[in-house]
Amino acid sequence: MIPRLRFARARVGRSPALRLWLLLLFTWCTRQLGAETPGAVFDAANKLYAESKFAEAAAGYEKLLQTGKESEALYFNLGNALFKAGKIGRAISAYQQAERIAPRDPDVRANLQFARNQVQGPTQVPDRVKRWLGKLSLNEWTWLAAGAVWTWLLLLTLVRWRPALKPAFKSSVFWLGALTALFCVCFATAFYSDRLTSRAIVVAQETVARQAPIEESQNAFTLHDGAELEVLDRKDEWLQVKADPRRIGWVRRENVLVSPST
Repeated sequence: MIPRLRFARARVGRSPALRLWLLLLFTWCTRQLGAETPGAVFDAANKLYAESKFAEAAAGYEKLLQTGKESEALYFNLGNALFKAGKIGRAISAYQQAERIAPRDPDVRANLQFARNQVQGPTQVPDRVKRWLGKLSLNEWTWLAAGAVWTWLLLLTLVRWRPALKPAFKSSVFWLGALTALFCVCFATAFYSDRLTSRAIVVAQETVARQAPIEESQNAFTLHDGAELEVLDRKDEWLQVKADPRRIGWVRRENVLVSPST
């Protein structure tokens, strides 16, 4: 319900300060009532997408992200709009953000794979281990490893406290310990890949990777929109990237999106 403003007319003429205060209050309330809510911006962007105004729809979704609003649906819709607008690299980045929030969403995974299939030329695709680890988010691997460690420690404490139970729980302690070690390795691998490894996605239609971080250097290979790369080094406005073990070169920072953002 829109709140009604009440003015003390008899006092406005007597006090300039009160008149100024009421004017400021009215202006603030008007701006608040006229401001777009996140839901309205999201619905407006969806409407633009339905009207095939994909670039405008993407701008609407990005406007929401700039306010700190994040969700799997928002990144997913942004990825769809960017892909339809012909921006494959930015679409892949949006789908990856959606996948981090909802790693097992079949629509997100299908659209991400479809976008990756459109990339031409060299690109670094996730191997089988990374795809398997990607079935859980980093937070889920954290909770799973921590839960396994505490359960194993509690079982060890129980056996130490009641030695008579040791023969019955001997195999359980061993297998739970092995499972805990496996979960910890999975967590460490997921953490390293997500937090300690920088990756880049080409967002230019085409960019040249050079053998050295200078424009005059010889071309190493050519990359296209959407190519995924591992970042090895940085120097000024250049990034040393790897598409595969045989393709390592330097690209300009402006032609790629880096994750984590730096």
